[in-house]
Amino acid sequence: MKAFVFPGQGAQFTGMGKELYDTNPKAKELFEKANDILGFRITDIMFEGDADELKQTKVTQPAVFLHSVCTALCMGEAFRPDMVGGHSLGEFSALVAAGALSFEDGLRLVHARALAMQKACEAVPGTMAAIIGLPDEAVEQVCKQVSEEGKGVVVPANYNCPGQLVISGSMEGVNAACERLKEAGAKRALVLPVGGAFHSPLMQPAKDELQAAIEQTEFHTPVCPVYQNVDGKAHTDAAEIKQNLISQLTASVRWTAEVQNMIAVGATDFTECGPGKALQGMIVKIAKGLEGITIQGI
Repeated sequence: MKAFVFPGQGAQFTGMGKELYDTNPKAKELFEKANDILGFRITDIMFEGDADELKQTKVTQPAVFLHSVCTALCMGEAFRPDMVGGHSLGEFSALVAAGALSFEDGLRLVHARALAMQKACEAVPGTMAAIIGLPDEAVEQVCKQVSEEGKGVVVPANYNCPGQLVISGSMEGVNAACERLKEAGAKRALVLPVGGAFHSPLMQPAKDELQAAIEQTEFHTPVCPVYQNVDGKAHTDAAEIKQNLISQLTASVRWTAEVQNMIAVGATDFTECGPGKALQGMIVKIAKGLEGITIQGI
């Protein structure tokens, strides 16, 4: 069975999508439609902008979404998913690719999400850190202790793969947790160069703002099951998908469980659609020791 997966923020690079734009008429049409919807030429930033321009949340999210969705939709007959999933922002790409959202509505929601998240980041400073080499339970316990002791907000944010869990929260909370996790034997506790505390309670204002936009958007039954971040499970009910998407901004990304559940129902062929190779690396670790699993990018 074929699973198509879609990356999140952080996969961007200068020049992303240019070859697709130059060689595929359908992709060019979608890129130009995006320029019109967004009200600025995002393609100019994607193709020629510098790293600082591209890493702004309000640019990064629609850029990664656009590259990912165009990659999938321009595959033609080769894009025949038995299931789809996406990491954080990538869930929006997956929903469009599976027909649960129109391209236009998906882009508008991603733009709204990016603006709401940027606003929340500016209002309440926060950060994230990658914890390498500890069991999830150990990281969860330290986050709970730091929060209960009033040393700051910190929660598990991204369950990326075994031995890699990203935490998120206030500057104080994340720093305190990093120190304790190093003492507990973490190989690395690396604070990430991100603009805020994604997938934590500090994103509540952004969630409230995005919820209004999601509730006004029409969702459809997807052509295949969509595995969602909040629980790692397959969903096909449009109303259920919508509610899970609303919860996503302040909930943990349960990517490890998502991939494990895909494999459990027979996924053997994983294709990452979009920039970068981050998801391929995670899936290699999640599927370690299993035979017959192929992982590729496009």
